[in-house]
Amino acid sequence: MIEKLIQDANDKVLEIMQSSHPVLVGIGIAGEVIPGMTKKTLLHAGPPITWDKMSGPLKGAIIGALLYEGLATDQEAAEKLAASGEIKFDPCHHHSSVGPMAGVVSATMPVWILENKTYGNKAFCTLNEGLGKVLRYGAFSSEVIDRLKWMENVLAPVLKEALELHGPVDLKVMIAQAIQMGDEGHNRNKAGTSLLIRELAPFIVKTSFSEEDKAAVLKFMHSNDHFFLNLTMPACKCTLDAAAGIKYSTIVNTQARNGTEFGIRISGLGDRWFTAPANMVKGLYFPGFSEKDANPDIGDSVITETTGIGGFAMAGAPAIVQFVGGTPKDAVNFTTSMYEITHEENKSFVIPFLNFRGTPTGIDIRKVIETGIMPIINTGIAHKEAGVGQVGAGLVYPPQKCYEDALEAFVAEMEKEGII
Repeated sequence: MIEKLIQDANDKVLEIMQSSHPVLVGIGIAGEVIPGMTKKTLLHAGPPITWDKMSGPLKGAIIGALLYEGLATDQEAAEKLAASGEIKFDPCHHHSSVGPMAGVVSATMPVWILENKTYGNKAFCTLNEGLGKVLRYGAFSSEVIDRLKWMENVLAPVLKEALELHGPVDLKVMIAQAIQMGDEGHNRNKAGTSLLIRELAPFIVKTSFSEEDKAAVLKFMHSNDHFFLNLTMPACKCTLDAAAGIKYSTIVNTQARNGTEFGIRISGLGDRWFTAPANMVKGLYFPGFSEKDANPDIGDSVITETTGIGGFAMAGAPAIVQFVGGTPKDAVNFTTSMYEITHEENKSFVIPFLNFRGTPTGIDIRKVIETGIMPIINTGIAHKEAGVGQVGAGLVYPPQKCYEDALEAFVAEMEKEGII
């Protein structure tokens, strides 16, 4: 009986995931559109964590957000406020949101608004700053804050008006197309960013803003190949949130890291987190940096792998190895091994090199433990100290203990119900 209950539940989860249809509907201000946000709420990536346990890059992003919001005037004041208990820290995942790397979201930051056209739920994410010395990697210098203010005062308003002129953007179709063009939706977003620019450019030029502002927006998008990442992430969040809370399911519907711990949630076990210390990323470093500078794995961007893209789609994005390390053959092997731990193939995201086989989708904790194969993740690497920023990119596996603990909890629930 238990096998049929699990199979039926997992089939339902995958049916929801496959039929979900995320679309971009607008841009708003975090404090006005994200559920539960206040002026003194700061959202972050990964499972719940307190200030005293936060890693350097997360603390750096918190400091930067407090400076950005005008709640502190310098680093010392920001650190004092963060430690005072006045600021509420909460995971993005608890507020229908996701954030790359440190993932910090504060009240006046502009955010993308996505809607799952099939099920009606929404998801939110900040706009991407680019690579290097940026807030999400823990940097908080004046150039970081100035860029965020420009994004708030110019970039977001221009894009908001362009979207109003354009109407909703079908992200499911755009992501599917980008994957067939060599993206994997996590660390390679050249095609997705290009497709988005092509879609919005005619409407950006029609907005009421100055020619200088419109040109600056197009230049910023063009110079930032990761711009589309902050759309693939909430698209995946929209998809997985709709498939949460399906009783008896063993499918993973959240994977996330806060720079200290890696955490997962299972569809059949509600909002409960299963955590373990985050692993170190193995990869390529920017000149002047090495493994000794790196912070453990951090960010909500593993939502992409959880949905069947990102590292799970690397076979379709061999060029990614130039950024994260390895060889094109490794990229193919990573994808093919993920079929061993997933429920089925994706019907929308297909890989031409694998004869248009769908990407491996729906991580099953039972298969992870049975095979010993851990989900592959490609990701950026943040410096371990606050204020520095990005130092590289690479590949990482989650800690196995998360999946062991989740499976034990699932078995305990079944025993409690007298099913096993």
